[in-house]
Amino acid sequence: MILSFDTVTVHLGGRDLVHEVSLTVRRGTLAGILGPNGAGKTTLLRTGYRALRPYRGDVRLDGASVPGARPRALARRLAVVMQERDHALEMTVDDVVALGLTPYKRAFASDTAADRTWIANCLQRVDADHLTGRAFATLSGGERQRVLIARALAQRADLLLLDEPTNHLDVSAQHDVLRLLRGLGLTVLAAVHDLNLALTYCDTVHVLRDGRLVADGPPERVLRPDLIEEIFGVRAATVINPLTGGIQLVYALTGDHDDR
Repeated sequence: MILSFDTVTVHLGGRDLVHEVSLTVRRGTLAGILGPNGAGKTTLLRTGYRALRPYRGDVRLDGASVPGARPRALARRLAVVMQERDHALEMTVDDVVALGLTPYKRAFASDTAADRTWIANCLQRVDADHLTGRAFATLSGGERQRVLIARALAQRADLLLLDEPTNHLDVSAQHDVLRLLRGLGLTVLAAVHDLNLALTYCDTVHVLRDGRLVADGPPERVLRPDLIEEIFGVRAATVINPLTGGIQLVYALTGDHDDR
């Protein structure tokens, strides 16, 4: 499944929040949308699942227009994990995952034995089967994200869209969630806040500033110190992580000097 944004412009409140953005997420890859606060990451992501319609341009899924798709048909092709909403807090883990079956069921239809087997399968796939029956509100942040990803898997979709899936998670849970997403074998587009996480887990990154795409490509090529200083306002250098052997970024505020 290939997701493409073709010169997408989103106009709200009298101004362009996203301006003529074109990018493609290749099948089976994990792509990150990066940028400072207010850059347009969430706005662009929302056009990907039809919560917002482009003012100009189009979003396409395997060549078919997303804004023109029927909601139920679209929900069978893509799943969304947005930042947590309170409505799930009073539900059990199994009930939350069962919401992913909605595109395949009639209104008010009860879960069948096959449905319950599928729910258990999705929880097992995200290594959260031990959480079955628990109240969603009692889970840690990392556990909640696993359950929400299981809900997305229950939709049988090949494309996942996520808005900052590591937000408010501790360091271990951040890595667990992104490692999980990378290992699913699905096409994934996620707004990512942490540049080092993007370097470690993303196949490609797409950097926004003031609603415009300013750079995209493999993260090790895109996330250069000069671009980071220009876009994020911090000095940066690349180093080799002595524990992993991978590239890592270190930062200092622009204008800071070593006075030793």
